[in-house]
Amino acid sequence: MHDSGTGSSRHPSRRTVLAATAGVAATLALAPNTALAAGNDDKRLEALISRMTLEEKVGQLFVMRVYGHSATDPDQADIDANLKEIGVRTAAELIAKYRVGGIIYFAWAHNTRNPHQIADLSNGIQRASLSQSHGLPVLIATDQEHGIVARVGKPASLFPGAMAIGASGSRAGARTLGRISGAELRALGILQDYGTDADVNVNPANPVIGVRSFGADPDAVADLVAAEVSGYQNSGVAATAKHFPGHGDTAVDSHFGFPVITHSREVWDKLDAVPFRAAIRAGIDSIMTAHIMVPALDDSGDPATLSHPILTGILREELGYDGVVVTDSLGMDGVRQKYGDDRVPVLALKAGVDQLLNPPSLDIAWNAVLQAVRNGELAEARLDESILRVLRLKAKLGLLDQPYVTAEGVDKAVGVPEHLRAADRVADGTTTLLVNKQGLLPLSRRTHPRLLVVGADPASPSGTDGPPTTVLANALTGLGFTATARSTGTAPSPAAIAGAVAAAQNADAVVVGTYNVSATSSQRTLVAQLAATGKPVIAVAIRNPYDVAHLPDVSGYLAAYSWTDVELRAAARVIAGQVKPRGKLPVPVQRADDPEQTLYPLGYGLSY
Repeated sequence: MHDSGTGSSRHPSRRTVLAATAGVAATLALAPNTALAAGNDDKRLEALISRMTLEEKVGQLFVMRVYGHSATDPDQADIDANLKEIGVRTAAELIAKYRVGGIIYFAWAHNTRNPHQIADLSNGIQRASLSQSHGLPVLIATDQEHGIVARVGKPASLFPGAMAIGASGSRAGARTLGRISGAELRALGILQDYGTDADVNVNPANPVIGVRSFGADPDAVADLVAAEVSGYQNSGVAATAKHFPGHGDTAVDSHFGFPVITHSREVWDKLDAVPFRAAIRAGIDSIMTAHIMVPALDDSGDPATLSHPILTGILREELGYDGVVVTDSLGMDGVRQKYGDDRVPVLALKAGVDQLLNPPSLDIAWNAVLQAVRNGELAEARLDESILRVLRLKAKLGLLDQPYVTAEGVDKAVGVPEHLRAADRVADGTTTLLVNKQGLLPLSRRTHPRLLVVGADPASPSGTDGPPTTVLANALTGLGFTATARSTGTAPSPAAIAGAVAAAQNADAVVVGTYNVSATSSQRTLVAQLAATGKPVIAVAIRNPYDVAHLPDVSGYLAAYSWTDVELRAAARVIAGQVKPRGKLPVPVQRADDPEQTLYPLGYGLSY
């Protein structure tokens, strides 16, 4: 049996929805047209909590992954994955067994194939949850940061990522991103977005944040965080500021290790804390924790996710935040190195967390919390505090009044031409020109009609038009050039380099997409050998902008900040002179031979 819910002939009427939520409505003594978002009456929400069993309360604290495109009828491979990792076959069984309060969507879990499928999945999840005794709607979440992190791909509207927005310096652009992305997510039944990134990226070696951050200036980051948050939340989607207390100065990826940030309390106050304060002033609905150690804030050696001094002492008491606190994924090594998977969720709740995200074993985590309450380590009243915050958020978002979405809503919001044009307009302000020897750019179709596009083709974010070299070549061809794509990879072999050099003989200029070039990268050899042919070489950095320090031979250099279609098309328009480069570096670029010296300062950018 397949999920239904978004087809206009099959969608539940408002009367049916209200009947499905009759237990909620009766408890809250609602009039039929009363929207719970209009008033957070804690006494009424507390009445809901008082009816829950302990097991139901524990479930409300978890946000879990689940495989499959359907809540009741996923593909066999997804059933097998669910059985192996969770011990259930489907999302509906996950809800029936654990009564989870949230579910997170991933493209790799096959949750986000296309807009109508996503909406059907969301409706199927809500139907499964509301069919339970004391059933409550599920808060469905995803990571839709845009740029290099986007779980919902085309035909949804995809925007430049945070550092590209930082290069534009446009609060209006950040607000537009949030407004449009929020409207599209809401139409799909996704009401919590694990964006906006509030990290201040001051470490060029940061392997996990980088272009996911708006930049290195805390005040500029704060302005853009607040603008994006307002865009999302005015569209009825909960934004999430992450990763508290700030992940921008790490050289370790917390997915695979345990980063330590050595900032003093004074530095933290002036740097890392600034965007989070701005997010709180903007009314941020949720804040995500970081699996990092900050000894100046808590010298116990615990990660911030498990730190009472950080989450309760600083975030709650000092910063005055009383919204939802969600952990980063509990499957990441940064939170698992010191304690076992049975202790992590209990310690997180004791620290002040409200939502426990994606534990590696839900059975272990769920039973650990249950046992901690039964043996007195956790007070049931402590669970009630977090459940109340989660229910306040669900009420604010209108979930308790209308949990379903419609096919019509999807068609009116997701990937509509107006939204796609807005994404291109935002992107046109982001591309940053750092090198333009002898005024090579913009390229003339008269003097440089034939272009070779080579370079890195990293795995594309969800829903792109193909490898970056292909997307860039197609965009340039559409602008009047004859452009040929040739992938050479992120670590080009001697044979790949030789092939590119040979192909360059038939081109008037070469465009190279570079990806995190280092001192030892063979991408440097590729660029040097292409330049040695005498052909003009234009590098386009398709991730971090720091590559330019290692590429002295290029005639032109652009920072695109991502390899997503919208940013590559914007870079093509700059190369062709259709749009002037307006982006300014949101981070400084250091010299390759002397990292203590700045090659290009914060705010640098050429135009023509």
